[in-house]
Amino acid sequence: MPQNRRDFLKKSAFAGAGVMAGSWFLQACAGENAGQTSDQAVAVAEVSTPLFFSISLAQWSLHKELFDGKMDNLDFPMIAQKEFGISAVEYVNQFFKDKAQDDAYLQELNKRASDHGVQNVLIMIDGEGHLGATDEAERIKAVENHYRWVEAAKKLGCHSIRVNAAGKGTAEEVQAAAVDGLGRLSTFAQDFGLNVIVENHGGYSSNGEWLSGTIGQVGMDNCGTLPDFGNFCITRGEDGCDDEYDRYLGLQQLMPFAKGVSAKSHDFDEQGNEIHTDYAKMLQLVKDAGYTGYIGVEYEGSKLSEYEGIKATKALLERIGSQIG
Repeated sequence: MPQNRRDFLKKSAFAGAGVMAGSWFLQACAGENAGQTSDQAVAVAEVSTPLFFSISLAQWSLHKELFDGKMDNLDFPMIAQKEFGISAVEYVNQFFKDKAQDDAYLQELNKRASDHGVQNVLIMIDGEGHLGATDEAERIKAVENHYRWVEAAKKLGCHSIRVNAAGKGTAEEVQAAAVDGLGRLSTFAQDFGLNVIVENHGGYSSNGEWLSGTIGQVGMDNCGTLPDFGNFCITRGEDGCDDEYDRYLGLQQLMPFAKGVSAKSHDFDEQGNEIHTDYAKMLQLVKDAGYTGYIGVEYEGSKLSEYEGIKATKALLERIGSQIG
């Protein structure tokens, strides 16, 4: 954790948690009166233990605003800092897909981040082909499609690109292909000092045993994981998830390779807890793994606005993180 971030957290993590929690409870907790909300916010504010991790903001949390054209990708670092007090960001390539090799654009994005004291952490890459494709030509093409994003991430000062280990075939076939594809891409990224990290993101990758086994077979220091608290649905049907992997077991299996963590959130109860994921259990698993890097806020819910959902998730991370110490 950078020293300036550590100092910031020591001085203001508890105050930020109180402000954010108070704001969210006032606007989102039906049935709560003002006195109860104030008491809850004060209780959060009184917790001042420094966090063992840093907080970043995943750009997907604002995907509705970005897709609707209400927000420009270049403004993301400013909004992260000014609206949420978050000084580290995780980009999604979908929002500047034609800019990977546009040096002027990347320089401007860097300037915007620097002007607001924001660190560029990683770029999440989608839509560039299947790194686990069982057809070799298709797989190599997908690997090469990712090269420009490795170069862009380097120019932005990121430490990683997040990729997907998808493919069609049996679990064994796709794993063998993914080991090859990830190995090729990680070899390229190694020369740039960049990590290639895989998220549990549906299909075989949402099986913690399969993904940890895949990364273990690649066997490269710069090839790791981005464990997501909520993406453990292996097979999804029309009515929801048909086959879901145990998220706590999955996280535990992926943490030894983690170079980032994604705190997925959807819905909250009146106390500000995420109702689908036990954040205390998750964060304890993260800490037990010895992880001290960034945990990205990734709100995907619909009951709260994107802004309020981000604030609620950040407040929850700060509250539980302070309690764990």
